[in-house]
Amino acid sequence: MAAPTHHHSNPALSLVESSSPNVSVSVHPLVLLSVLDHHTRRQEPNGRVIGTLLGKREGNNVTITNCFAVPHAERGDEVAIGKDFNRQMLSLHLLASKHETVVGWYGTALPDDATSGEAQQAGNTTNDAKYLTITDTSSLIHEFYSGECEDPIHLVVDTSMESNGVPVRAYHSLPLTVKGMALANVFHEVRCSVVASDPERIVVHNMIQNASVDKAEQISIRESNQNGLDLTVSVEKLLGMLEKASSFVDGVIANKGKSGDMDEDEVHEVGRKLADTLSGVPSIREEDFESMFNENMQDMLMVSYLSNLTKTQLTIAEKLNASL
Repeated sequence: MAAPTHHHSNPALSLVESSSPNVSVSVHPLVLLSVLDHHTRRQEPNGRVIGTLLGKREGNNVTITNCFAVPHAERGDEVAIGKDFNRQMLSLHLLASKHETVVGWYGTALPDDATSGEAQQAGNTTNDAKYLTITDTSSLIHEFYSGECEDPIHLVVDTSMESNGVPVRAYHSLPLTVKGMALANVFHEVRCSVVASDPERIVVHNMIQNASVDKAEQISIRESNQNGLDLTVSVEKLLGMLEKASSFVDGVIANKGKSGDMDEDEVHEVGRKLADTLSGVPSIREEDFESMFNENMQDMLMVSYLSNLTKTQLTIAEKLNASL
């Protein structure tokens, strides 16, 4: 862990169970899969993992679209965070996705030392051990991310697998002050939901479907996907929308600016939106489009190659650190 930043604990940390109606958090499936992958590859069996959340904030609505792992160590009431690593990873992500910003941090649920010790003595470490979503050191990590963004969101992913799912909770923190002195951080639970775009929904559906079938059926499903069934569905949906828009325009022209139950202002509003959409489509010659497509394909392959190379280097580094 290069150039860690050390923090010392405040004496108190409070958790408010009631949810706040002012903040809403939406999480994309890629974030959950990345957190679970980070948790699976952790070095300490009983420790938790943390990372930086990326996305966008629109008022009180926070959308989390991506994340990356950040190395850290917790020893008692002290926390060491890889500050330089976080800064370098953030700069690389911003080069690829300039519209994303830091919106908070994630952490996995941490086993309660007392309850997990009792469970081990009883010979059952799966059902009896309790997991904590907020700990004393959570306030220290949250303080670090308060310097990275305004009002950071803390996302907690329960990886205990005690239920038939992966519970996800979101919090935002407010300082508890007495006479101007901060005594603790009060974590308020906020509304949290998992949202997925059409491509993400297709991928998640295929993952669930492949997990419930045998190997022969997986090969068959993979071959059907390669035949372009998902692409066909998307193109048919797009053609249906274009036909509907074309029929609407033809009806308005035939009725001299009127369309069914819509008044003149509503028809004009729809027309303006259609005009804005069409104006956003660039006019490109066929040969220029093919050249741009080939160049973008080469760039995508290069990014894929570099990402696989980076994963390989990280795996080698983890094995070297484990051996040392």
